[in-house]
Amino acid sequence: MIDGQSLTMLINGVGYGVNVGVATLSQLALLNQAEMYTYTHVREDRLELYGFLTKAEKDVFMLLIDVSGVGPKTGQNIVDSRASEVITAVQNADTAFFGTVPRVGKKLAQKIIIELRGKLGELKSLSLGPTTLKEQQITEALVSLGFNEQAIAESIQQLAVEEMSLEIAIKETIKLLSKPK
Repeated sequence: MIDGQSLTMLINGVGYGVNVGVATLSQLALLNQAEMYTYTHVREDRLELYGFLTKAEKDVFMLLIDVSGVGPKTGQNIVDSRASEVITAVQNADTAFFGTVPRVGKKLAQKIIIELRGKLGELKSLSLGPTTLKEQQITEALVSLGFNEQAIAESIQQLAVEEMSLEIAIKETIKLLSKPK
């Protein structure tokens, strides 16, 4: 039974409150009956159930909550009906993907990628961000203009920005970012 943002599962006449993500909740709203994979989180003061529509979602969730700093609510928000996207983001070292999730900043995203890439595979190495002050200034300027941070980092690597003035380095980086691929 769905009531607003909460889900109560009736099992043999007993109702269990189950935490589910927004996307999962909207998918469940379309169904009369559903099977769920659940995780029971036990704390001193409470017992919580987290529900997932697929085994893959639950498996990725279990990997995520093993990362220090990722609790069940955050893990569920990350996985919410896109387990394959989480795997791809880890494999591609895409910190921007995790930045769209509430309570997940760049540092936690990097930590998730570092800890899970051994378990999920690695397609691309993780860039921990700008290494020099000039690269950092270029990145901050271009992010404020709406450019993707990962694309900026890739463009900076193609240029010898340390040999240019800051203004020219920014212009050259914008040129690279603006080229059609």
